[in-house]
Amino acid sequence: MAQTRIWGTLDPFYEHGAVLGRKVANEGVLQALLARDPFDAYHFFLQSPHLAAQQRKTLETLHPDLWSQGKFKILTRQDLARELRENEYAAFHLSDCILNPAPLARLRNALGKNIFPITSVTHSLSYSEYAGRFLRHLWAGTSARDAVVATSDTGRRVVENLYAFLRRGYGLNPEAYPAPRVEVIPLGVDLQAFSPAPDSEDRRAFRKNLGIPEEATAFLVFGRISHSSKMDILPILRAFQRCIQSGTAPESLFLVLAGWLEDEAAGFAATLQNLAANIRLGMKIVPRPGEVAKKALYGASDAFISLSDNPQETFGLTILEAMASGLPVIASDYDGYKDMVEHGRTGFLVETIGPVETDMQDMLAPLCFDNHLHLLLAQETAPDVAETARRIEALAKDPDLRVRLGQAGRERAARFGWETIVEEYLALWERLGQIPIADREGLRGLAHPLETPYAEIFGGYPSRVLDDRLVVTWSRTGQAAVRGRDFPTIYEGLQNTVFAEAVRACVVMARKPVPAGDLAARLAEANSGLGLSGARYHILWCLKHDFLERVREGA
Repeated sequence: MAQTRIWGTLDPFYEHGAVLGRKVANEGVLQALLARDPFDAYHFFLQSPHLAAQQRKTLETLHPDLWSQGKFKILTRQDLARELRENEYAAFHLSDCILNPAPLARLRNALGKNIFPITSVTHSLSYSEYAGRFLRHLWAGTSARDAVVATSDTGRRVVENLYAFLRRGYGLNPEAYPAPRVEVIPLGVDLQAFSPAPDSEDRRAFRKNLGIPEEATAFLVFGRISHSSKMDILPILRAFQRCIQSGTAPESLFLVLAGWLEDEAAGFAATLQNLAANIRLGMKIVPRPGEVAKKALYGASDAFISLSDNPQETFGLTILEAMASGLPVIASDYDGYKDMVEHGRTGFLVETIGPVETDMQDMLAPLCFDNHLHLLLAQETAPDVAETARRIEALAKDPDLRVRLGQAGRERAARFGWETIVEEYLALWERLGQIPIADREGLRGLAHPLETPYAEIFGGYPSRVLDDRLVVTWSRTGQAAVRGRDFPTIYEGLQNTVFAEAVRACVVMARKPVPAGDLAARLAEANSGLGLSGARYHILWCLKHDFLERVREGA
């Protein structure tokens, strides 16, 4: 009989709230995976019952066929230990590499039926506290089957540079403190949702609603409308200013700025609007467009611009969406943009100049808000404004060039369809799962160096600890519970830790005074999966709730 192949995760992948690139990307990979449906079951371990209930509703709505087949198991993190003991997993995939790869590996090593691959994906990498998060990746329990998936080659180099920096700073040698391997799989795009828009009445009507003159060349900028996040838009306006002042560009240029706009950024939006008016550039700001409006914006535009200058950006999903929509792209030669835009074929990469050192910013970073840090870093990364202006002029003057670059961009984007990307993940999980694990038992007993041993650290808090020689017996409450006249009250949140049947067994086994060590051993043997640690937990719980009592010396 074939083994059941189970895919697991700690994350919902479907997230509510503001539309951000990370959320769009996470949803895209799960949608593609479930459309492909290569596994027998999909287990989600979420942080709370509320999130689990929300996920059940989402999956039932979006994937009714898989739901009706019983392919989903929606659990909480407290179910994780039990499920790892009971199931072999083909892979666990996490929607972000920052939080949980190392803690999950520790639990897998200690409890799992198998050493399954753990993969996790990069998004933003530049937040000041992230170095500490990546330090958790460097420990002896990291297996050869663990991988961080960078979404671009530049992202891969960032992760590798972080590991090298941390090893240097803490004196960690690679053999004793291995890191996950770093693989590159890009983000994807929905090629059906984003496709070239025909010149139709709908397109013309939408352009008219945006205020785009009929003869104008409309350039779209799509992203967060902010001076400190992802991309400063002012250099783009300065490039348009050069075009207009030189008189070499067509008279009718139009700029559409669309994307997430925080309420506190209204002043910045007003600054951009005033500057556009001063340079006589037609411009429309479209804040927080929904998915329908977003696709219409691509369809209404003639070209796309994105001059990323901020290390917060790692990939640039909007570049893919623009190319899939058949738009020629002007992009900064920066971060993951390098992997997507083929200079001169699908658009143009504009040279950027960055700092050689950031000593002051490095020291200030832990003391500043992240948006201030990113502002400091981005303001010393300079895209070439003059080159940007030349590229704007070239696209504005030459409709045939726009068509040629746009068609090539659509062909290029086809390589990034989500159905292609998910095949790369499937191949990675298969490849990782085939890597031999030499010392399974050695991994099992390894504690993570940043794992807090609470009993040891806080051992001075209680009067004494539960040693094997402590003698216990059932109490009057315990006797009543055994006879059905009382019952244990197990709080919500402990249902996967304290079990009523194990409580009863514990009390029955202590009908006569018994050393705690003997009781724990008997209880663990009688309750498979409980283990000695779980048995000791039940003994202490029973003492706390007066189902057991201590037999004092001389009593």
